[in-house]
Amino acid sequence: MNIETKFLGQTEIKEEEILTFEYGLPGFPELQKFVLLSLDADLPLAVLQSTDEAQVGFVVAYPFVFKKDYTFEISDEDKEDLRIANEEDVVAYSIVTLKESFPGSTLNLLAPVIINSAKKLGKQIILQDNAAYPLRFPIGSLEGSAK
Repeated sequence: MNIETKFLGQTEIKEEEILTFEYGLPGFPELQKFVLLSLDADLPLAVLQSTDEAQVGFVVAYPFVFKKDYTFEISDEDKEDLRIANEEDVVAYSIVTLKESFPGSTLNLLAPVIINSAKKLGKQIILQDNAAYPLRFPIGSLEGSAK
């Protein structure tokens, strides 16, 4: 099936790639169907795109590339919502706030997007220890962060 996207124009997706966010995302509770679209195979970035609303898409990043010691616990309630049975099925992303130059962009480490890849379920959670990670973590240069 084809969908219109915010950043990539019209894109073909497969039905089995669609992720369900039962509670939507903060600010978009009515949008529950999203897909992850790769931006560049060499970058740890993707687009979390609504399948229902072309203008709702978020650049997301694999946060561990930029903050190697990033770690958090998923609450029992969130595990239940996401039907997590195996830790290997869990993938975490951070929403990126893009700036004019990429090194000036930031990651939201306070509220990761958690995906259960086996069940195709997603949820953005707010970490309980609010002081541990910032809402706007500076990305810096990708080359410098990856070393």
